[in-house]
Amino acid sequence: MTSTSNEQGADPAQLDPAELMSRDELAALQLTRLQQSVAWAYDRVPLYKRKFDDAGVHPSDVKELADLAKFPYTTKEDLRQEYPFGMFAVPQSQVVRIHASSGTTGRPTVVGYTKNDISMWASLVARSMRASGVRPGMKVHNAYGYGLFTGGLGAHYGAEALGTTVIPMSGGQTEKQVQLILDFDPDAIMCTPTYLLTIMDAMAHGGIDPRTTSLKFAVCGAEPWTEEMRTELETGMGLDACDIYGLSEVMGPGVAGECVETKDGNHVWEDHFIPEIVDAFDHATALPDGEKGELVFTSLTKEAMPVIRYRTGDLSCLMPGTARPAMRRMERISGRSDDMIILRGVNMFPSQIEEIALRIPALSPHFQLELTRTGRLDQLTIHIEPRENTSAEERTGAAATLQHHIKATIGSSCTVDVVEPGSLARSNGKLRRIYDNRPKP
Repeated sequence: MTSTSNEQGADPAQLDPAELMSRDELAALQLTRLQQSVAWAYDRVPLYKRKFDDAGVHPSDVKELADLAKFPYTTKEDLRQEYPFGMFAVPQSQVVRIHASSGTTGRPTVVGYTKNDISMWASLVARSMRASGVRPGMKVHNAYGYGLFTGGLGAHYGAEALGTTVIPMSGGQTEKQVQLILDFDPDAIMCTPTYLLTIMDAMAHGGIDPRTTSLKFAVCGAEPWTEEMRTELETGMGLDACDIYGLSEVMGPGVAGECVETKDGNHVWEDHFIPEIVDAFDHATALPDGEKGELVFTSLTKEAMPVIRYRTGDLSCLMPGTARPAMRRMERISGRSDDMIILRGVNMFPSQIEEIALRIPALSPHFQLELTRTGRLDQLTIHIEPRENTSAEERTGAAATLQHHIKATIGSSCTVDVVEPGSLARSNGKLRRIYDNRPKP
């Protein structure tokens, strides 16, 4: 579905003043805020004082925006070493909320918020939702998970700040999700793209045409997704689907948002965050706009937990603004540096498989990647479901086509296993794509 009408586009009267700034005005605001944020972090967070002193830099060295490059990066490992509250820049009494990552690969990363931080966060989620077509007075079905994950409460507070009616469903209980959508007639839904796919499939399997519901807008994030997945969701559900970007360590959802009138990548809200792109393997190398690498963010207005040059692990590139001309856009995340599969010397991401598979009519978006080892060689098997009512001959042909295009496009051989429809696990939030069954060293 493509939205170009003035009704769904941005009304300048509804925009935040920062969205209407010129690039020069924005840069002047960024410099003032950057000087304040770097000094705040140095004076109040012992880790930053140590890192800056070790690197031979001081907040007074920030004379222009380019001086940010003199400062060291912050990593997830830094946050884990300061677990639980060592990154906080304010007394515990001023921290009104704590969120944390799942910690499945080590200690969780903990983030804190002051009352002002919560207000700022809500305003930026509201800005992102408005950019995606959601308007005050609408009903919003929130299917992001609540709890320590920032998605659920971040979306909830943003939707309230925008002036919508929030239905706080959280993730899971897909049958109940479907029932509430039918009963409550929400205008918009917020969830991961793969969970929206799960909801869409559940409706279809229940004899409900997903295109006949009240939903007009979907604000999807928290995992990489492709243009092919957008087409799948928009065509299947008869709505407009836009991306929203964020991560807990930087704030949560709402660091950047996609505009429904252009659907050409997330505009970064640069009045609150400075984005950079660096080489994903040689972090000393900064990359110009237009070149793909690892996203790095510096917060400009956070009180409880400022972050200076935080390496996100997300792979993207920066581009000039369009619907919000002063704000640069980031290309939709293609993957994470730690989700990259290295198969016999070839790098690939699940999003690349998704992009290729969804161009093959007989294949569905439901797939898993299994890594195994035979002798000394790693093997990749793609387990993927076909569309309903495809013949055995069509499935065999689709498998061969997928195998061929992966070899031709990505440069690696794989095995394609077309499984029965409905046999693979469905998303209840964030979907696990990669199953690494290789022997552990």
